Amino acid sequence: MSQLAKIFTRASTGLDAPIVTIEVHISGGLPGLSIVGLPEGAVKESKDRVRSALMNSNFKLPKGRITVSLAPANLPKRGGRYDLPIALGVLIASGQIKPKINIDAFEFYGELGLDGLLHTAEGLLPAVVEANKAKHGLVIPFDDFEQCSLVEQAKIFPAKHLLEVCEFLSGTGEIDRVVIKQATQPIYENDFSQVKGQYHAKRALEIAASGGHNLLLRGTPGSGKTMLAERLPSIMPPLGTEKALQRASIYSIAGKALDLSQMYLRPFRSPHHSSSAVSLIGGGSNPRPGEISLAHEGVLFLDELPEFPRHVLETLRQPLESGEVHVSRAQQQVTFPANFQFIAAMNPCPCGYYGDGTAKCHCTEDQIDKYRSKISGPLLDRIDMVLEVPPLPKDTLLNQSHQEIENSETIRARVLDCYNMQLERQNKVNDRLSPDEIDRLIVLSEDNKQLLEGVIDKLHLSARAYHRILKVARTIADLDQAENIEQQHLIEAIGYRRHNG
Repeated sequence: MSQLAKIFTRASTGLDAPIVTIEVHISGGLPGLSIVGLPEGAVKESKDRVRSALMNSNFKLPKGRITVSLAPANLPKRGGRYDLPIALGVLIASGQIKPKINIDAFEFYGELGLDGLLHTAEGLLPAVVEANKAKHGLVIPFDDFEQCSLVEQAKIFPAKHLLEVCEFLSGTGEIDRVVIKQATQPIYENDFSQVKGQYHAKRALEIAASGGHNLLLRGTPGSGKTMLAERLPSIMPPLGTEKALQRASIYSIAGKALDLSQMYLRPFRSPHHSSSAVSLIGGGSNPRPGEISLAHEGVLFLDELPEFPRHVLETLRQPLESGEVHVSRAQQQVTFPANFQFIAAMNPCPCGYYGDGTAKCHCTEDQIDKYRSKISGPLLDRIDMVLEVPPLPKDTLLNQSHQEIENSETIRARVLDCYNMQLERQNKVNDRLSPDEIDRLIVLSEDNKQLLEGVIDKLHLSARAYHRILKVARTIADLDQAENIEQQHLIEAIGYRRHNG
């Protein structure tokens, strides 16, 4: 007599976690265990892990033909997360355990060791989010409970061994539910009080943080470009719960550890200039998020920008506009969020010392032009602000005390006021305004229109550059709590554009 069991779990497809129904059927015939439903290598090997785990947990492998179906059949299944539900399906179908709970109200995840121990399953957080929406309980490996507990109200039951789960289902044992941990306030290790001088650069970073604008820092070696960029997250508004959970989900599917105390801190990613296009935007045969997705709702900092291969930099153009990246492969298409703030740094010339007032630079004009032309016009057009960072004067470096310098908390308070003003007015930061919204929300006086027309002709600005000037000017006006853009706001915004070349 044939026997059938049905268990629920979820697959991992980008940030999506579609439901997977695991059906186990035991029938007469030659002994064997087969898995169908588009399993990849690790899932096919599951039958060997399950067989050993059952035997070492004092269960019997049923005699007869065991068929395991992973539905839907056209969805690729990867990883070891299906071991536990497959094992439970075999045990229920063979009658070795008789569930006393409603098995349909639970989802099961976990890779099995040969001794029956449950090992961590990669990328579970998106599955926990979806299971919580479906009001399902979750049985997961104990080692995964910390990241999964980020989902508030989720019914999570962490287990260490297959026998624990079987006792829980049979009603002879209990699995303690996880107590949801509240994330602590983020700790900012980098603070603007550590940066002496560079008031113009700090002002530009405050504007960039307030409106979500992209920024290029250009200056000689040692002028503080990297130090300034590293402190940008410390003045950005903290992440809300929904965005923080989305960030944690991206880290989960990428297999990256995330310190829960830093959950609400804006991410800061700084890949090396030897990075490939796939590592930057994401991809691979099993698509994973790249650096731009790991920097989602935070900062992507590219130091030594001209040293990156040009074809790698060009891959940033589309995500900078859309805030997401589409990765297409033969079997599937995956979309990863990539709403990042682009900050870059570069030297003024190949040797780095052009224009610092010393005789160190011996670069020719052709060498300087060739060096700067490594950054294409279309990419440069997507950068709102270009700032020259001069070397720090000796007197400032030696004499200024930290007590005279604004700290990040003070600056962040102003940024937060400006950020909230934008959300109240348009429900998004100024950098994400569409052309239609710019025309509706940003109204210039006749004098300011004439000023901008002259700048467009003089600097040969594109339509995109024109809109970016208006968005930066709107942010500057917001920082001043001004209802309309005044001439000084527009002039300052234009000043950040005239070096763009």
